[in-house]
Amino acid sequence: QVQLRESGGGSVETGGSLQLSCESSGYYHRSWCVGWFRQAPGKEREGVAAIYLDGLRTAYADSVKGRFTISEVTVKNTGLEMSDLKTGDSAMYYCAAEPVGASDCYSGSWLKTAGNSAYWGQGTQVTVSG
Repeated sequence: QVQLRESGGGSVETGGSLQLSCESSGYYHRSWCVGWFRQAPGKEREGVAAIYLDGLRTAYADSVKGRFTISEVTVKNTGLEMSDLKTGDSAMYYCAAEPVGASDCYSGSWLKTAGNSAYWGQGTQVTVSG
């Protein structure tokens, strides 16, 4: 059983930065894809960034390219650095993980298809104002 726990959310002003953290426990293997997703009230869930742990190749949504960076902080901790935050980035941010194929992960397709077969955290709120 894999458990994921997010932390690092908060409130910032437009243009500010935040760093989110996803700590995992339980079975974990490098042939897993770990990603960050977000959902704002009244909107569909959006895949933001993903990293394939074996090789650390990454994928990003167009809306965050150049502003967000996903990285492996430790083998059990995946971070999301967010800079130049905009009000449209306000959402609940979720970490998810799943043993999918490498190309599904770093091509970005998993960000669009991840669902109930993935493991999900409880989320951390990010609010951008101003």
